[in-house]
Amino acid sequence: MKLAGKTAIITGGGRDIGRACAVLLASEGANVAINYFASSKGADETVAEITAAGGKAIAVQGDLTTQEGVDTLVGKTVEEFGSVDVLVNNSGGLIARKTFAEMSLEHWNDVMALNVTSTFLMVKAVGPHMGKGTIVNLASQAARDGGGPGSVAYASSKGAVMTMTRGLAKELGPDVRVNGLCPGMVDTDFHNIHTPDAGRRAFEANAPVKRQGVPMDVANLVLFLACEDSAFMTGTNIDINGGMLFS
Repeated sequence: MKLAGKTAIITGGGRDIGRACAVLLASEGANVAINYFASSKGADETVAEITAAGGKAIAVQGDLTTQEGVDTLVGKTVEEFGSVDVLVNNSGGLIARKTFAEMSLEHWNDVMALNVTSTFLMVKAVGPHMGKGTIVNLASQAARDGGGPGSVAYASSKGAVMTMTRGLAKELGPDVRVNGLCPGMVDTDFHNIHTPDAGRRAFEANAPVKRQGVPMDVANLVLFLACEDSAFMTGTNIDINGGMLFS
């Protein structure tokens, strides 16, 4: 097993990409701590799936834009499993599509807190508990191309995550490797909520692979970056978008 004896924290681990990451990393031997904000049902189901397969997992509720929420998650993980070896910063979101003209400062700050501040706080908090380890940050294709209509704040925040990834790789190496992912159209609640169906069908028609991504597509790459298979990689931001954008 590629992560035997390791402990992984996966933020936003109760659904979609986070859930796929939690289940896959657990299947490779990792103890898994899942954070969730509101989807307790999904988090509990994920833990049940992992434990039914013989793995170890806990779910911890918390708002990761706050120091209290972050400290609770990391503290309970260390109390239960002893250390943190893998951090997957998956929580985040668009909140709402707003043009730059209609965007309020409050909306801008909320998006930045959700995507950038949460990543900053999580990396700071796990630092004292991580010897040799790996961090995987979920950015977005929007950070490459500016995103779709009404997503300037989201794209900007994910661009910051990409840059943070590069800076952290320099600062935390050689003991900790830090990489990022830039998913495109993946079949998740994010697009169920924010992307019209016509846009998704157009993506399928135009993508070289002729389909949307699925959460396990991303989880497989997270596993690769989290384990020693990617031992010579750090500071990268990898595109995973079905061929719709080359960088």
